[in-house]
Amino acid sequence: MSSAPVLTIDGPGGAGKGTISRLVAERLGWHLLDSGALYRLTALAAAKHEVPLDDEDRLAEVARNLDVVFVAEPESTRVLLEGEEATTTIRTEQVGDAASRVAALPAVRQALLQRQHDFRKPPGLVADGRDMGTVVFTEAPLKIFLTASAEERAHRRQRQLQEAGVDASLSSLLKEIQARDARDMQRSVAPLKPADDAITLDTTRLTIPEVVDRLTELLTERGLASAT
Repeated sequence: MSSAPVLTIDGPGGAGKGTISRLVAERLGWHLLDSGALYRLTALAAAKHEVPLDDEDRLAEVARNLDVVFVAEPESTRVLLEGEEATTTIRTEQVGDAASRVAALPAVRQALLQRQHDFRKPPGLVADGRDMGTVVFTEAPLKIFLTASAEERAHRRQRQLQEAGVDASLSSLLKEIQARDARDMQRSVAPLKPADDAITLDTTRLTIPEVVDRLTELLTERGLASAT
């Protein structure tokens, strides 16, 4: 495995992992791994090819043959699945719920493990997910567990959807987030939890720039990145 440094950022949905990870990677010039997108893409590909979410063997085959391209852009990361635009589609609540179910299957997680390791290249990698520090990059020199209250995460999700022109009920979003949290934390394989050596950072009352600054400071203090 590459000796390039890895910053793992784990945490529940809506904690800000995606935005924070992208901004830290952009600031440092590091590679970015959105592991959650891989599970969402697997779920989307399964739906496209009419593979049931309870057919573990076929879902693992879908994961192994996932045709995915990430295109980094200044404000976001474009995602192409089998040559087609999937950036917005994979962020819907329906796909997110399916991805959570797919991610609970051991064969699927194993199929995607090597794919995730392949993202580790110089000068470094920011790995965003739910088990980056506990399973995928257990030897990462800096592990962060990013969290926020369920209420705050529901508010953030509602604002995201409203900005995209989608109406969403705050109470429904809160229930979905709480249900997904419970499922992710209680699954038998790679349950959502902080790594033993992770630093937990609650973003409920922090701004995005404050969190990005804090993480880059931690990387610099540990000699993993140059001061920016």
